[in-house]
Amino acid sequence: MYIRRRPRSSRAHRSLRAYGTLFAVAGLLVSACSAGSSTTAASPAGSVALRALPEATPSVLAPYYAQRPNWRACGVAGFECSTLKAPLDYAEPAKGDIRLAVARKKATGPGKRIGSLLVNPGGPGGSAVDYLQSYAGIGYPAKVRARYDMVAVDPRGVARSEPVECLTGKRMDAYTQTDTTPDNARETAELVDAYKEFAAACGKRSANLLRHVSTVEAARDMDLVRAALGDGKLTYVGASYGTFLGATYAGLYPERVGRLVLDGAMDPSLPARQLNRDQTAGFETAFRSFAKDCVGESDCPLGGKGTSPEQVGKNLKAFFQKLDSAPIDAGDADGRKVGEALATTGVIAAMYDEGAWPQLREALTTAMKDKDGAGLLVLSDSYYEREADGTYANLMSANAAVNCLDLPAAFASPEEVEKGVPDFEKASPVFGEGLAWASLNCAYWPVKPTGEPHRIEAKGAAPIVVVGTVRDPATPYPWAQSLATQLSSGALLTYDGDGHTAYGRGSACIDSAINQYLLEGTPPQKGKRCSAT
Repeated sequence: MYIRRRPRSSRAHRSLRAYGTLFAVAGLLVSACSAGSSTTAASPAGSVALRALPEATPSVLAPYYAQRPNWRACGVAGFECSTLKAPLDYAEPAKGDIRLAVARKKATGPGKRIGSLLVNPGGPGGSAVDYLQSYAGIGYPAKVRARYDMVAVDPRGVARSEPVECLTGKRMDAYTQTDTTPDNARETAELVDAYKEFAAACGKRSANLLRHVSTVEAARDMDLVRAALGDGKLTYVGASYGTFLGATYAGLYPERVGRLVLDGAMDPSLPARQLNRDQTAGFETAFRSFAKDCVGESDCPLGGKGTSPEQVGKNLKAFFQKLDSAPIDAGDADGRKVGEALATTGVIAAMYDEGAWPQLREALTTAMKDKDGAGLLVLSDSYYEREADGTYANLMSANAAVNCLDLPAAFASPEEVEKGVPDFEKASPVFGEGLAWASLNCAYWPVKPTGEPHRIEAKGAAPIVVVGTVRDPATPYPWAQSLATQLSSGALLTYDGDGHTAYGRGSACIDSAINQYLLEGTPPQKGKRCSAT
């Protein structure tokens, strides 16, 4: 599933993408059975609830809970960094440790310090430390930063916390260009081979770690960080996949829930195929909003004023089909051309934030009229976190590793995908076929999944604010409604707007409600709804 943060070419506030796919659009997914979960693999999808862990800390974990950070300067003015240890395997801590990278910016004042506020931008695979240093630690409301130490921990397997490693740069370039709308048996075999190569590389380069990057384990790591910071309860803002991480924490440790904001919420009760299909429909909803906006502008290359969203979609689909057979130049130093795969990723990337729509119009105009794919390549590279030197961040590797461990694969074979394509195309005529095939990669993963669909109730937890955006492309609004209902103390806050997530995106109503909750502990009124202004 996709879920991930917005591409770097968009606004500074970054969120997240799709369930382990070639598009690498921000994966979401759920893991309920690993490391400390008591759900049962034989249970029907979504019928079980994540059970809380015992309140007493097991003696074998006491040394981990006794840690204290050794803060040091880490190259970004105003921020400090440290490293904490967590057991690689919570079931058998003697197997060894994993190192977690933690960063903070101390409360600035004025006002009495409330405690630590952990942030996570989503992914899975997004670096929380990068997010803290580039946005949250300097861009969150001043009144919040005044009262909280702003803190981030890169989840296990991500960025600075012993990253999962898979393909190298050149092979990643080939992987991201693989055709995900195969037209015949040969192209289907090429796509399957790409998934197998990616999975095999992960299994070879990260063999031991690959079994221990589930969301349940990452949530348990967050509790170690909470204890190390000296906080009795966790205060947390998670976006996109970060909502699943935060909700999982609440399910495991309901008595330790402080003030939790889950923005752009996921529904942990759904199986992978339904999650992927729902997200496909979410991208279609976002695209239709883009289409309506585009045709109202004089530089829209997909249709003039009055052109219906359906026709705009057909025009874009026709352009993708041309690129499938005849990729266009992009002035890339490494010789890459923009075919259907990279172009689709570039368009999907812009769906995360309406602020990127003008950039997308320009990129499509130059691609369609001048056969210059440079603009679409910029969007695609920002999504994949590819640098100018041809290297990639480990986002895609971690994304797949967590997703494929957290849930059984959406499809087990190409034959299953072929049967499922019509349903995905019904959800999105523009993106459906590609997103269906992009849901196949976990079928070849070298490690069996440890999670399953499940509810998260977190009985006894303090009020938890769940934020849903009505036209969110990556985490459809019904997911937020479902999660808020599952959580025994969930309070739904609705943003009637476009784009992925809501906090810090221009709605004074949303920001005020969340700020009040973080600073005073008062959740929004039941049924509160906000607009963009």
